[in-house]
Amino acid sequence: MELTGISEYLKKPQIVQAGYDNSKMENEDFLKVLLADLAWQDPLDAKDISDFINNTVKLRQMEVLNDFQQTVKMLEEASEVNSLLYASNLIGKKVFYEGIYTYIENGKSKVKFKLEDNADIVKITVLDQSGNVVEEENFSNLEGNKEYPFEIDNPSLSDGYYTVYVEAKKDNKTVKATLISEGIAESVMRTTEGIKVVIHNNEIDLNSIVQIGG
Repeated sequence: MELTGISEYLKKPQIVQAGYDNSKMENEDFLKVLLADLAWQDPLDAKDISDFINNTVKLRQMEVLNDFQQTVKMLEEASEVNSLLYASNLIGKKVFYEGIYTYIENGKSKVKFKLEDNADIVKITVLDQSGNVVEEENFSNLEGNKEYPFEIDNPSLSDGYYTVYVEAKKDNKTVKATLISEGIAESVMRTTEGIKVVIHNNEIDLNSIVQIGG
């Protein structure tokens, strides 16, 4: 009975529950388990020594992975801050961006459009804030993947934003078009979706700014 009691006393304690998912263990907890394992292992048992070496390597791998993840996070945060600082320099400046609202000043504004495919007919319509058509022009037989300029020059138009629509057709099928409009950067903000530039109360992706000034 005494021998049995001593055997139970010297029995290695249970550090974690059976079936525990080691992938969820933090470095600090892993180190505690490792030290406990070292304290109870038999130094003459080659298997225990081998396990210790393997556990040490695993710990180092966890530390390296954790440091790498922290470094990536820091780089991402630094990149966002730098992008925000860069974007702040746009405030109050004229920019060209992907959008349908163009700013007309002294009756003038410039827009560009690009078609995804060739088009038989392309119609450009400019509306004021009341929805009235103030400019309209038709084009024919335009090529896809090519930028086309469209200038607004009408001294009777008051300063402000106007809406521009591009309607393109090929064999009576709609051809998608991307419009590059002129606007004034009002402010910038950092959102969960990245850095945004506010133009005419619309949040525009920083990557959608294609030109500054001009």
